[in-house]
Amino acid sequence: MKKVNWLLGAALLLACCSVASAKDGTIATVLDKNLGNVEKEFVSAAEAMPEEKYTFAPTEGEFKGVRSFAAQVKHVAAVNYVIAAAVLGEKPPVDTGEEAGPASMTSKADIVKFLKDSFAYAHKATTSFSDADAVKMGPNPFGKDQVPRMAVASWITPHCFDHYGQMVVYLRMNGIVPPASR
Repeated sequence: MKKVNWLLGAALLLACCSVASAKDGTIATVLDKNLGNVEKEFVSAAEAMPEEKYTFAPTEGEFKGVRSFAAQVKHVAAVNYVIAAAVLGEKPPVDTGEEAGPASMTSKADIVKFLKDSFAYAHKATTSFSDADAVKMGPNPFGKDQVPRMAVASWITPHCFDHYGQMVVYLRMNGIVPPASR
């Protein structure tokens, strides 16, 4: 059943990308354009939080035990590397700290650089295949099954936006209007 779901999802994504690529180029171009859009929003939000607030994590109500702002950014960067490496068929070129990022990395400057470098690596991955290669099966970085390379490459954008939404809440809780809302 999982294979059927993956194949149906890949077919739907291929159909959507085919329509989009008719105007904008290849599937890789469409995926890369989407990646660029989330990168702009995410990096600007990461840069907007002052360094002294990077350790902020809400603690009231249903927020107990959530990641700090810095941990959100490092997690997204680490997962960008994991996903991009799977698309490229290689191991991540950096320590991903099992999707948490390097534990020793604590300064805003280092974390933002890690994030920006992860997006550069993700761009390399999203532009690495032809339309024909996009539906070839490859490793699932989060499971044992094989999935279309295009499907794996498409996971970065929604994952980033999921955490971007959380970061926006953190920014606003600290009196900062996210750059995209200014």
